[in-house]
Amino acid sequence: MLPIEIVGFVVSSAHAYEGRPADGPRPVATSSPDHIEVRAGHGVVGDRYAGHRAHRHAAVTVLAIEALEAVAAELGVPPFDPAAARRTILTRGLEVEALRGREFAIDSGDGPVLLGGGRPAAPCAWMDLVLAPGAHAALRGRAGVRCAALSTGTLRVGPATVTVPDALGDPDPARAGLPHRRRTRV
Repeated sequence: MLPIEIVGFVVSSAHAYEGRPADGPRPVATSSPDHIEVRAGHGVVGDRYAGHRAHRHAAVTVLAIEALEAVAAELGVPPFDPAAARRTILTRGLEVEALRGREFAIDSGDGPVLLGGGRPAAPCAWMDLVLAPGAHAALRGRAGVRCAALSTGTLRVGPATVTVPDALGDPDPARAGLPHRRRTRV
């Protein structure tokens, strides 16, 4: 069990970063609530990725705030607004990139919420506009992890713990029992 901090959440019912960055973000309502409700197989209640079949294994994104702080320092700019990265769960003290292909549970006091770490949450060209020039390239490999919601529960801002079951030490999602994408013909 690893003690961490949940720094914040980003929940939005629509995509703000669509189209060309030169046109600017779409004006969409985005909230930074003090808690979120995660539903198994669905995602975060009220979020743009929740309930969409295409995002079933990537409905929740987790990002380490330290990655944003490091990128800001490398680029020589003031700290970024973490909400601008548009990741669902913002953490401190968690090696997020190590969670790819692993099941893990986050517990902020209301019981554990099980997530299945999947593919990287790749940064997009929008990061150069909304964070700072060069942020897109600087965030590659550390922009977070897309996760499947494997259980239902509530997460809150503040102190939390993360548990990664020892039995899932294999980073290959196929062998670790995690959901993974398969191409099927229809």
